Amino acid sequence: MMIEMPAWQLVGVGVTVLGGFAGLVKLLLLQTERRLDQRNAVMDDRFNALAKDSDRLRSVELNFERLRADLPLHYVRREDYVRNQTVIEAKLDALALKLENVQLKGVRP
Repeated sequence: MMIEMPAWQLVGVGVTVLGGFAGLVKLLLLQTERRLDQRNAVMDDRFNALAKDSDRLRSVELNFERLRADLPLHYVRREDYVRNQTVIEAKLDALALKLENVQLKGVRP
């Protein structure tokens, strides 16, 4: 079986087939570009979220450093409290001893 076609029809069929392939290639490229745009958008969102988290972390670190700087001004360490309390109790004991000595001397004529 032989198919005879004039040259202009053969050229037309070739152009149609090439146009179809070109359309399919263009469609595939557009879909690929759309997917890449979606991925880029997702990555941009993740990057922005990461930047916000980084800013919040920096803020927390600054607040923590301020707290560490203010702690010694508002609170006393246990060792310092015990040492100060020991000094106060020693002074009270010395005062009580002096008072007792004065009372004993005052009783004797």
